Parts: sequence; structure tokens; C-alpha cells
Amino acid sequence: MVKFECSKKDDALISIAAKRATNHELGTYNLLDIVMDIKASHCNGNPLDLPKLLAANDTNFAHDIFGIKKNLCRKTGKLQNCFSPRSSAKDT
Repeated sequence: MVKFECSKKDDALISIAAKRATNHELGTYNLLDIVMDIKASHCNGNPLDLPKLLAANDTNFAHDIFGIKKNLCRKTGKLQNCFSPRSSAKDT
């Protein structure tokens, strides 16, 4: 089962990222779908460095958002096809 629970801070940052993504002209992608895809990836095995995602230039931002959309397994919340967002949180 896919998890969608995250901290209030992460939830707020994901909402900001989703709003930014709706402004891209790379196809239609509604706000709720974007939020769910980012949360699914972030909460199910691929935590994102959300401040880094928000600070990314348009090219890197689009790579991550639309890459998540294309490569997310909606049954597990895991990313497939060896896709790795550029804003993935690094393990320390």
C-alpha cells in the first residue's frame, strides 16, 4: 500500500512544488496528481531534498517532476526504470 503521510513542512514544500509544476508547458498534469506523485515518491523509498527541488532551475525541476510522473509505480510508490531525481536526498 502506498504511503502519503509526511511532515507538515514537507507537505507545504510539496504543495509549492506542485503549483510550480502546473505552470510548465510540458503537458497537462493537474495539481492533485502532482502532489500525490511527489508524496508517493518521497514517502515510499525515494526521499527528496525538497528545498533543493524548489531551488532547481526549470530544466532540473522538470526532469524530476516529469520523471517521477513517468516512472512512478502507482501500486507501490516506488520509482522504476532506474530513474533517480536529481533532487533525491543523499544518505548521510
